[in-house]
Amino acid sequence: MHATDLPSAPAWHAPAAVAGSDVPAAPSGTSRSLRSLVSPAILTGGLTELAWVGAHALLWPLGARTEQLRVDSRFRPGAQPPGVRALFADDPLAAHVPVVLVHGLVDNRSVFTVMRRALRRRGFVSVCTWNYSPLQRDVESAAEALGRHIERVCRETGHERVHVVGHSLGGLVARYLVQRLGGDERIDTLVTLGTPHEGSRWAHCLPTSLVRQLRPGSPLLRELAEPAPGCRTRITSIYSDLDQMVVPSVAGRCEHPDLLARNVLFRGVGHMSLPIHRGVLDEVAATLAGLRSGADDEPAAAA
Repeated sequence: MHATDLPSAPAWHAPAAVAGSDVPAAPSGTSRSLRSLVSPAILTGGLTELAWVGAHALLWPLGARTEQLRVDSRFRPGAQPPGVRALFADDPLAAHVPVVLVHGLVDNRSVFTVMRRALRRRGFVSVCTWNYSPLQRDVESAAEALGRHIERVCRETGHERVHVVGHSLGGLVARYLVQRLGGDERIDTLVTLGTPHEGSRWAHCLPTSLVRQLRPGSPLLRELAEPAPGCRTRITSIYSDLDQMVVPSVAGRCEHPDLLARNVLFRGVGHMSLPIHRGVLDEVAATLAGLRSGADDEPAAAA
């Protein structure tokens, strides 16, 4: 079920809504456009984005090294408050499935400083991050390296499958692994945050080989649009109408007839703020715990 009358980001960012779409209709008239620019949701989301970008810049040097996987028994659901135990009431073993966090372009694991701690507090025992080089030449080679890392995580934990949460480009890397390199054998659930599944217009501004792959209609995106019969990985794409990097915002949706995909819209959350937003954290935890259906959700308001 979708809503079409929600307040949105400025008109240049989101196209006009179509029937059955959860993309908010663009405001008509100059006055309505100006009002959309100063709405409480937009102002709050913009200020949060600025504050987190500043904090993240300070944390970035600390995330240059890949984190080693550590299993901490203190975070087992049985030792947590009732709310955490309720998260795993239907499937207590879900808390033990390893979670691998994959960052975006020119970033590192520091972007998951808040999310990693939040998932542990919500009862997930094995949460680790994976770094790849900012000089990565293409999505395909990054996906191969991610596949090797996941194999190592499975060996160290004894689990056959893992969950992956990918921010921005990290989500596209994980999706390529799932669709084109057999990663669905290891990845049970993939959650993408602000991932340009259909590309981004900003990718025309930087002519590097990797960024060219993010242009709408690129050979890489056409490859991902090809049939993927039997893909077992469940995919949840979380996207925002205030995402400054995924333009238009509807490009953050994962649309493929062969994929078990659902899309969740958060309003008023900036691109870099998605991994720290309370509502997004709750949605990620509930998805990894198996509490979400395969259908698209109602758009979620920013908290």
